[in-house]
Amino acid sequence: MTLRHKVDSQPAFVLHAYPHRETSLIVEVFSRDFGRVALLARGARRPRSVLRGLLLGFQPLELGWAGKGEVQTLMKAEWQGGQPLLAGKALLCGYYLNELLMYLLPREDPHERLFSVYAETLRRFAGGMLESDLRRFERALLQELGYGLTLESDARGVPLDANGYYAYEIERGFVSLQRPGSSALSVSGKTLLDLAREDFSDPSSLAEAKQLMRALIAHYTGGAGLKTRKIFMELQEL
Repeated sequence: MTLRHKVDSQPAFVLHAYPHRETSLIVEVFSRDFGRVALLARGARRPRSVLRGLLLGFQPLELGWAGKGEVQTLMKAEWQGGQPLLAGKALLCGYYLNELLMYLLPREDPHERLFSVYAETLRRFAGGMLESDLRRFERALLQELGYGLTLESDARGVPLDANGYYAYEIERGFVSLQRPGSSALSVSGKTLLDLAREDFSDPSSLAEAKQLMRALIAHYTGGAGLKTRKIFMELQEL
């Protein structure tokens, strides 16, 4: 039997919301201490509901909820402020972060460090979206979920060589290559060492890190086509 419990004053962000019956919403939130939680926001779609203007994505909230089971009942929501609205490419990148969390983060699996990284990434997006911020978030997400990369040595335990080239094999690690391009996913040792330091000042390292993260995320999402990534590609074609 699932026990009823109550949560109050919990920092959280809205990841996704969809209609429930005539006037309510089911809201997926990313909370600091409880991870991803599904909440029923009763009457949130009514014209005079105080929740209509509060349950917005990318805005810091303080929530309270109660109940039992997979979907609990939202009892309180307060806007915390301090986060400018996202627009343009930064807004699309914010949706990409949310989509990753929806796909990969199990419900009620707390990740306080990832919550902090997410909040900081949104703040950086508001100041001007940087591709390096996406790579930092992707790396933090994989680490928190237990899929982190070993960026000090290859699969044999040999320290990575900045002048070498490597291919990544899932659940094994990086394997040394004789020459660049001899694998579908060839990454330079310098890129891996830069990724370990989160130093993306070299455009080549940033580009290779993007390809590496794209391959890893495709694997761990089971090849699911992320909607935001598809939109990115369509915009680039235009």
